Amino acid sequence: MSDAGPQPATAAPPPRRPLSTVSIRVRVIAAVMAVLALVLAASSVAVNATFVSQSERSLDTLLSGRAQLARQLARNGARPQQVVNRVGVDGVLASLELRDGTVLGSPVPTGDSVRTVTTTLSGSGRVNGARLTLAVNSSLVSGSRDALRRTLLLSGLAALGLSALLVALAVRLALRPLDSMAGLAQQVAGGARGSRLAPTRTGTEIGRTAHAFDAMLDELEGAETRARRAEEQTRAFLADAAHELRTPLTGIQAAAETLLHHRDAMDPDEQERVEALLVGEARRAGRLVGDLLAVARLEAGAPTAQAPVALGALVEAEVDRASLLREGTTLTSAGATTGDPAVVTGDEEALRGVLRNLLENACRAAGSTGHVHVELRREDGRVAVDVVDDGPGVPPADRERIFDRLVRLDAARSVDSGGSGLGLAIARGTARAHGGDLVCLPVDPPARGAHFRLTLPLAR
Repeated sequence: MSDAGPQPATAAPPPRRPLSTVSIRVRVIAAVMAVLALVLAASSVAVNATFVSQSERSLDTLLSGRAQLARQLARNGARPQQVVNRVGVDGVLASLELRDGTVLGSPVPTGDSVRTVTTTLSGSGRVNGARLTLAVNSSLVSGSRDALRRTLLLSGLAALGLSALLVALAVRLALRPLDSMAGLAQQVAGGARGSRLAPTRTGTEIGRTAHAFDAMLDELEGAETRARRAEEQTRAFLADAAHELRTPLTGIQAAAETLLHHRDAMDPDEQERVEALLVGEARRAGRLVGDLLAVARLEAGAPTAQAPVALGALVEAEVDRASLLREGTTLTSAGATTGDPAVVTGDEEALRGVLRNLLENACRAAGSTGHVHVELRREDGRVAVDVVDDGPGVPPADRERIFDRLVRLDAARSVDSGGSGLGLAIARGTARAHGGDLVCLPVDPPARGAHFRLTLPLAR
């Protein structure tokens, strides 16, 4: 019994919060109006406080000034009534109490709203030693203060309303590029293709976003185009493969039915011929299925073997093999017999198949009296194998098409040699899977024939 403790449970990924879809226009307008309301409120409070402070200082200054005027009049010998009449104007109440108890002027009210100041006068006559009391009612200032507050409130509300309209218009204009992006996205979702935002400047926030949006559309439409092309190629490949398989399968079926129903009526030679046809068609179908599987593995990105391969020795061996099989064709080689192994990394059997396919195609094109030359050389950390024949050559328009699947420039080859039209496609796929490439190069006139070049990276 194991004493191991319980294994900790795998932590579940945190739930993703849904994307907030509140309108940017509403957010911006609300934020701007909130800031503006705070600014207006702060400014109104500041204006009101300033007005109250200034009005109180004005009342104190008014009372101080009237008291100073009364003292000056008393020193100048003015009579008591004259002093009261001069200082008790414009809302200021003056009460002058003489030394004998006589009171001149208006009675001074009391209360929190009344501000007063008292001073003793010195001068000649009855005014000397008199006590002057000055008062002013601050309710006059309170009325102005209330009026100011009402004005600030109404003007603030009007400013907020007008600002809301202007901010909404400004935000609408500012967010117009986003509306264009949304409209273009809807068009693309609806099936429209090819339209772009094409920003005039890509250094701004909107410009960078629009440029990235256009780049995304380019990539998406490119991926869609590639996917459709791949789908069409796959559909065509399946149709061609089915057509190619139908021919040997039809031959197998016909030969098998002939042997099944007419074996007793056939002479030995005819029976042997039908059996040979049956075996040949079966082998042909097997080769085609094998080639199809090889193409599928290459397109699926199946990993290749990683082992040192002496490409020079491999080229020399395949040239010797082709010379034995094609006695009428002259094969020459250069570079592969100098003792340079030209080591690459990869699958030896797969690379052997590439070389064998190139040599068989070249010998077939050159014919029984033609010439095929193979040359191996190093260049910039890579090794190149050139296979050149003096056959009819490859038209310029077909130098790339011949590497497509199930493409044969000679329609009779499938009958004559069993070629499936997949050899060059497999050869190029194998070369690229090894980090190299296989191309068909033009031949400089007056030379004729085809020139294929296989390049592979040298092993480090």
